[in-house]
Amino acid sequence: MSKVSVKFFDNREVRAVWDDENSKWWFYVLDIVAVLTNQDDYTKTRNYWKYLKAKLKKENSELVSSTNQLKLEAKDGKKYLTDMLDFDGIIALGKEFPGKQANRFIEWFIFSDESIDGKSKQEETVAECAFGLT
Repeated sequence: MSKVSVKFFDNREVRAVWDDENSKWWFYVLDIVAVLTNQDDYTKTRNYWKYLKAKLKKENSELVSSTNQLKLEAKDGKKYLTDMLDFDGIIALGKEFPGKQANRFIEWFIFSDESIDGKSKQEETVAECAFGLT
């Protein structure tokens, strides 16, 4: 897990780590929660995620069970285990937030070629064409 990508939605970081073993991106949950809550304060974002995660756990939500913990470098330069979700998990997380901000984010996340997944789909398509798989 060495490939890290950072994209920006409304000037907010959305970080992801590429998983070679499973061939997919894992997205940093707190970045997504910060975007969806329009929150700049890390502590408030972390507390909101803890609250939401506990609520979803009580509801037996599959979203919580699909959360993976990976080490991601923090601003202090150290690596910490942090909650990550894959593409489907991020879409499910976005659906937990009503409103225009969540809708805009999900649309950007799914359809934008500038999104991490959009770039992956482009690379995948190029690779398929190069190998005659399409």
